[in-house]
Amino acid sequence: MITGNFPNLRLRRSRKNDWSRRLIAENNLSPSDFILPVFLTNGKNKKQSISSMPGVYRYSLDKLSLVIDKALKLKLPMIALFPYTNKIDKNKFGTEALNEDNLVCKALKLIKKKYRNEIGVMCDVALDPYTSHGQDGLVKNKYVLNDETVEILIKQSLLQAQMGCDVIAPSDMMDGRIGGIRKSLDKNGYKMTQILSYAVKYSSSFYGPFRDAVGSKNILKGNKKNYQMDFRNSDEALREVALDIKEGADMVMVKPGMPYLDIIKSVKEKFKIPVFAYQVSGEYTLLSNAINKGFITNDAILESLISFKRSGANAIVSYYADKIDKILD
Repeated sequence: MITGNFPNLRLRRSRKNDWSRRLIAENNLSPSDFILPVFLTNGKNKKQSISSMPGVYRYSLDKLSLVIDKALKLKLPMIALFPYTNKIDKNKFGTEALNEDNLVCKALKLIKKKYRNEIGVMCDVALDPYTSHGQDGLVKNKYVLNDETVEILIKQSLLQAQMGCDVIAPSDMMDGRIGGIRKSLDKNGYKMTQILSYAVKYSSSFYGPFRDAVGSKNILKGNKKNYQMDFRNSDEALREVALDIKEGADMVMVKPGMPYLDIIKSVKEKFKIPVFAYQVSGEYTLLSNAINKGFITNDAILESLISFKRSGANAIVSYYADKIDKILD
């Protein structure tokens, strides 16, 4: 039975040839859409594999240029630094976060001395890589304290800015930290340092491989449900974003990515602010393992990345960023 405008209108006409499909594509990817996460480790001449994340490594500072040179060759606009902190340097207060000789600070000085502004550098602002309990803040009676933690995060942000960080990225989900960080940066002459707020970070089961990569997985006591968002909520995400924009966020992050495409779309449509998606470690590992076992093909990577663009994301933090040339081919 023929209905509607068929056969006059045949949508498959535009799908017949590759050139036509490319011509009318609504969403496309380029290297400019990606941020590459980089894991740092102490020592020299180290490129450590991470068992839970195939194809991802921790790098000692003397090996960092290998990563950045490749990122520049691929024309990636920014990298994001995450440290693996030795147990001896961790305590319940996360004081290593304020050490100007910690891994992130050393990496910043090295990168800015060698590369200046050839590539942007984003730094995670949170205490979980530095605390002996694996939480993102100070803990009292099994509860993560908000205001006391924010005071440390403000100091951590200022230190990173002083060392040359371009984009401060608080990922902790404490209330009020964006406003405190913005005021501190402005007061100390860092008015042009950008803030990318993890405004919508869910308490998710997809973070395990990342916690392994930064050394907090096996020491984490309890969970993070009393400060990270409940994955059953969506309206709350819009409230979080509205607050962070008012406090001075330049960009916002939704994390994880694929399970929360609806949130990315809602945030983008409502606020018209740059929205980033984080294709987190669990998503990466699930895809990579399925590909390695032959259950799916490499095309699934591109399909997953396009989904972020289709939902409205301006950029994607992804462990596939340094392989984007092969993915786009």
